[in-house]
Amino acid sequence: MSVQIEDTKRTAIAVKLSEMKALQNLLISNEEALIEACPDREITNRLESLLRDDRKNLGIIETVIVQYGIKAEPKAKVQKEMEEVQKIMKDSDVTLFEKVAKHELLTHTQAMAGVLVHKAGQVVGADIAVAIAPLNGVNFDNRGHEEQLKGIMESLSTLELTGLPSDNGLWSRVQDTIAAISGVAGGIISRSDHEIGICDLIRLDHTKVNTLFAQIKATNDPQKLQEYFGQIYLDLSAHSEAEEEVVYPAVRPYYNDIQELYDEQAKAKNLLEQIKAMSCEDTVEFKTAVEGLMIAVTAHIKEEEDEMFPRIKESFGDEQQKLMATEFKAAKSKIQDQRLALAAQ
Repeated sequence: MSVQIEDTKRTAIAVKLSEMKALQNLLISNEEALIEACPDREITNRLESLLRDDRKNLGIIETVIVQYGIKAEPKAKVQKEMEEVQKIMKDSDVTLFEKVAKHELLTHTQAMAGVLVHKAGQVVGADIAVAIAPLNGVNFDNRGHEEQLKGIMESLSTLELTGLPSDNGLWSRVQDTIAAISGVAGGIISRSDHEIGICDLIRLDHTKVNTLFAQIKATNDPQKLQEYFGQIYLDLSAHSEAEEEVVYPAVRPYYNDIQELYDEQAKAKNLLEQIKAMSCEDTVEFKTAVEGLMIAVTAHIKEEEDEMFPRIKESFGDEQQKLMATEFKAAKSKIQDQRLALAAQ
């Protein structure tokens, strides 16, 4: 009996992440529409600040989905609910206050979805916590956005009912709340730059696969062994293909031993296929095979981080490294999309 690659619990989290991405796009669309419709410059300034955050956070969510390694589609019910919100935002009979109120509820929904993903990840596997760690920054931004939107609603309600602006002290109170929330967030993630270089992005993959190996080492439960190896298979397959498409060709002129990295990945791919065909029921034999894969991957990781990374940092500027990271992420995403399309057939 061969190993089943995908796990239902992990797929459920992938669905929730896909819904977060769809909702993030909706938040951005809403804010663009609200800015265009709002006549108050102070309010539009606040909305523009939220929009900048949400565009940044969309990039973070996309990165998390690729790092997570499993693609899914939002539930039909969720997609329908989002379509209804889009209609409300375009309805001229709905007041600006009512639209902002709906938007604030969506922001709360997004914040709670982020919390749910984290809690589920803690239960399912430590490797998930590694993959979704950047969501911390998104979650805290959303909590802050809720407070700002409440302030906007207070201002709009006063303006719509009386024709006069609200208390000028409103925004200072809102900013005090934001400062408190930001203090809790600490230095989890940069609030100004979600783009990371290729070395850091590859290192995230390395950290995740090392966590999966550690989880396999710590269990003799056949079901867990199947789950963890299934994720290793998905992650390493996409990682190696993306590296060979984007990173290795770019680095080849600056690193004489690049062919060795290709050869090491070819060996790892063969081991992956061999283990995939094994049964997890014989835990000793299965874990011995995985240990052989771990030794090969660990040596490969060490060479990349000790030898290839310095060549990249010496040979490419910061912007070039960020561009390579973007291309690497896009290549992985494409591979995951193809896998999702095949599974749907």
